[in-house]
Amino acid sequence: MGLVAVLAAAVSALAEPAAKADPKDDKTQIDKQIDALRNELDDTSAQLANAYLLLRRTQAELPGAQATLDRAVTAQARAEQRNDEMAAALEVAGAREQVAISQSARSQSDIADARRRVAQFASQLYQDQGMGQLAVALNATSPDDFASRVAMTETVGDVQRRSLARLSTLRAGAAANEAHLVALRQEVTLAKKEAERAVVAASAARKSAQVAKTRLDDLARAQVRQAAAVEAQKGAEERRLKGLQEESQRLQRVLAARARAAKIAAARAKAQREAAARAAAARAKKHYVPPAPETSGGFLSAPSGGRISSEFGMRFHPILRYWRLHAGRDYAAACGEPVTAAAPGTVISAGWAGDYGNRVVIDHGVRGGVSLVTTYNHMNRIARTSGTVSRGEVIGYIGTTGASTGCHLHFEVREDGTPVDPRKWL
Repeated sequence: MGLVAVLAAAVSALAEPAAKADPKDDKTQIDKQIDALRNELDDTSAQLANAYLLLRRTQAELPGAQATLDRAVTAQARAEQRNDEMAAALEVAGAREQVAISQSARSQSDIADARRRVAQFASQLYQDQGMGQLAVALNATSPDDFASRVAMTETVGDVQRRSLARLSTLRAGAAANEAHLVALRQEVTLAKKEAERAVVAASAARKSAQVAKTRLDDLARAQVRQAAAVEAQKGAEERRLKGLQEESQRLQRVLAARARAAKIAAARAKAQREAAARAAAARAKKHYVPPAPETSGGFLSAPSGGRISSEFGMRFHPILRYWRLHAGRDYAAACGEPVTAAAPGTVISAGWAGDYGNRVVIDHGVRGGVSLVTTYNHMNRIARTSGTVSRGEVIGYIGTTGASTGCHLHFEVREDGTPVDPRKWL
């Protein structure tokens, strides 16, 4: 393979891009992970949730940044190797050019020498005025002298012919050397250009590697800062969750007391109705049939048209690392969207409720043998603060008040004060 072909192959290899993952795909995957975490942190303090999400995003970006650095370092090594190869190729091409120049100079010197000898023969021939074998014979003094003169004449002729032939050969060789020198000079020119490209590529690769290293270092430092910020807020979050639990338990005690009173009142009212019905049946001489008991399923309507982002159940806190009850269903919707009463009832509480934000509590009476209450939390604004409400009536608007990281409604259903899965009643 010639030097030109070697250079072309080297440049082609240098120009081949390194295979790597699409950064857009990496970002999309990270965004999905962060969105999933955000749903888990809906009822976490916004300050801690934001710090934690920043930390997790940084941690998710670190492997990609390391991979980018690894690719950049590999590309840098490859570019510097090509740079060295191009420098060596340029040196070889330059050396071959110098050899060809020396050979051309020697050829020109040999041609000049041959031309001088031919010129000398021509001058001698002119001076002898073309004397041939007849002149040699006439000037001979004896047969031996004649033979000697003839032999000398033939020898001189042979020398003349060889000199002319050598001159012709030297000229042909000089032409070939000149063509070879032109080709070598073209190779040197190409080698210089490719060497310059290799220098530029190596410089770009070094800069790319430095940028990738800086990015990785920045992420590593950010991770340390963000981890410290999360750690510093854990205590406050634990106290906040404790307060949230205490508020839930306080509401449970209040509702349980109301439930006991409501059940007693409902039982008395039921007994009175049944006694009156039995008496009426006795007077009419008919058999009394008690009413069928109420069922829970389907009594409540959805309080929001938003997407269900989280169901009732145990949830693992990704920051504090323990399981806790998520005591309701979350509806994700735009702030300002209406929140409606899930069933007819009476507003028994409306206002600020700490980490629950703006909250409305509706008592739906005794249903299926239990005192049924619904709560609507984190609302941006409350529309009904007291009195009776009908099913579907607007009682407030979606918000993100209290311990909330985004616009949503936290909807709870409580039986005798205890939170239960809303799906049982919806």
